[in-house]
Parts: sequence; C-alpha cells; structure tokens
Amino acid sequence: MKAEVFTATVVGIGEDAQMLMDDGMMILFNETAPKDLYDISFVHNAEGLNGDLEAGDELIIDGEVFALTFVGGKANETLRDLGHATFQFNGETNSDLPGTVCIEAKPLPAIQVGSTIVFRKK
Repeated sequence: MKAEVFTATVVGIGEDAQMLMDDGMMILFNETAPKDLYDISFVHNAEGLNGDLEAGDELIIDGEVFALTFVGGKANETLRDLGHATFQFNGETNSDLPGTVCIEAKPLPAIQVGSTIVFRKK
C-alpha cells in the first residue's frame, strides 16, 4: 500500500482560485492564509506534510489520481511549514519557481468545499 504523506479537506475557496484553476494552476494554503493569498487559494485543514514529495508521487483530488512530474526545491518546505504550494498542471519536468510542483496535464475535477486532497508516495 502506498503511504499517504498529506491529507486535507478543502475548507474554503478564494474568489479567484477557480479562475487560476481554469488556467491549470492550483494554489493551496492552510487556514493561516493572509487575505490577499486567501483570495487565490484553495484553503485546507491539513496539519503538515509527513514525508517529502518527489516526481512520480501522486496527487489525488476526490479520488482522481494525477502524477507529480516535478517538485521545486522549496515546495516541500512551504507545504510542511505553511500548508502552501503552487501546482501547475502542465506536465513539465522543471520550473524556475522553487515553490512549484508540476503535475501531469489532464482535465481537472471541480474542487469544492469538502473536497479531499491527498499526496501519496509512488
């Protein structure tokens, strides 16, 4: 069985978060998100990251599985400390932004309050 290293429930959605999602970007932030970041974020209630993410791991949104293709050098730190990371659903294997996680490009599910977000090791 693959180990889950992050499990969250979406507890709030910023007014501009869906617009970014339509462009293939999802920003996660925990409930401490400042107002300006809350507006662009899917806010969650996870209590940290129990292991580092790496390419090949999986993101699961409401049961739909996506493969991670790149994990920036700061992404694990910010996800662990702030519950924050930026996810690009572009399938790229590199990014200039160290807090970015790239994920395979495929249609995204609608995320709602109560949606679950899980990261699972490969």
